[in-house]
Amino acid sequence: MPVAANSIKFGTDGWRGVIGDEFTFERLALVAPIAAKVLFETYGDKVGNRTIVVGYDRRFMAEDFAWKVANVVSAAGFDVLFSETYAPTPAFSWAAKQRHTLGALVITASHNPAQYLGLKVKSAFGGSAPPEVTKKIEALLVEELPPASIAGKTEKFNPWDSYCQELEGKVNIATIRDAINSGKLTLFADVMHGAAAGGLAMLLGDRVREINSDRDPTFEGGAPEPLPKYLSRLFQVMRTHREEHPTSLTVGLVFDGDCDRIAAVDGAGNFLSSQILIPILIDHLTLRRGFSGEIVKTVSGSDLIPRVAQLHKLSVFETAVGYKYIADRMLATKVLLGGEESGGIGYGSHIPERDALLSALYVLEAIVESGLDLSDYYSRLQEQTGFTCAYDRIDLPLASMEVRDHLLEQLQKQPLKEVAGKPVIDCQTIDGYKFRLVDNSWLMIRFSGTEPVLRLYCEAPTLDQVHQTLAWAKQWAES
Repeated sequence: MPVAANSIKFGTDGWRGVIGDEFTFERLALVAPIAAKVLFETYGDKVGNRTIVVGYDRRFMAEDFAWKVANVVSAAGFDVLFSETYAPTPAFSWAAKQRHTLGALVITASHNPAQYLGLKVKSAFGGSAPPEVTKKIEALLVEELPPASIAGKTEKFNPWDSYCQELEGKVNIATIRDAINSGKLTLFADVMHGAAAGGLAMLLGDRVREINSDRDPTFEGGAPEPLPKYLSRLFQVMRTHREEHPTSLTVGLVFDGDCDRIAAVDGAGNFLSSQILIPILIDHLTLRRGFSGEIVKTVSGSDLIPRVAQLHKLSVFETAVGYKYIADRMLATKVLLGGEESGGIGYGSHIPERDALLSALYVLEAIVESGLDLSDYYSRLQEQTGFTCAYDRIDLPLASMEVRDHLLEQLQKQPLKEVAGKPVIDCQTIDGYKFRLVDNSWLMIRFSGTEPVLRLYCEAPTLDQVHQTLAWAKQWAES
């Protein structure tokens, strides 16, 4: 096996590693043409060409790594559509589908810290490559492809044009623009120095108040992940605006590094994860847009999601964590919306891919057409369903993979019978261990497959109960 192939593993959405250590030009040059070959073997008969889209985000040296991909894929005999600029990952997924190519190879590490970069493999249908495709890529890493007798052609393209045109046609764009231009709605967008930069302004005009829009490959020492701990600037800007305009309708939208995850901040400065946004979107899309179809959620999704779905007589399908499982369901049946608790939301009327810019437009449409602040909208849904909940999650680093394996073995042999003093009444094992408690709250324990990290999720009637349960789980793991 070539040295570069060691430890190249695809996770829930691509392969990523530390720049200069796991993620190098040598390893990328091995993976990329094999990925192109597997995409051709999988989708070549359907699309009838040998074209691959190559794109990138705004991370350190992302363009250089993308050019390396383009060069080695072209040398292997494939034509390349190379992006002339950074763009959201879903823009490249859309380009793969709209241009009828074999798929897309995107240089990004999504929401990971600055030292990481990675490769996402997108399929011809416009979503993440399914597990059978990425497993085949891994299996073929033992060989190096010889150069083709005739190299492919490389052509540059702008991914934003067709993508923005597609998104504009999916919402009442004029109504949203009018609300912003008239001052009825004030919109802040925290793009976290990532690939969403400029996107909402292209769609909605220059009155979008974008922050953290400069390119900063260090992400100010944090990570481009839509979590409260990274949003201090957005909170400060919105707090100042609220003091000056206490009665205005205001929202902040947050995008991760490659713009496939979203979160929000309401007019009162409350952070709203996708656990809150998904129920709002379900209600808006059925009530005002007349959409129908199945709701797909991951096992870590809020219990409010099926309750809102029930309000509109929609069925719910539950999957393991990872958007590729939602995408599989989207390809198999009519889906209205598929969402995960970490911020990824996609739509059956679009591509089987999470898309934060489209989600942002739907959220804005919901605000404008309802006239409600997001938290007021959420409170109304809780009243309509008779279900009140709070949610949080912590990622707990473990000392080693051996500690991880020991905890996993303990759960397998001795499942928890009680959590934070409350009896366990059910345990789901779709992905990790989800313990439902006697008060209908739940604790979910998941292990990372590639690093010594324990992911703890909890939903309960109050935030105090959530934090008490998570503290108990943390103590259990550390003991």
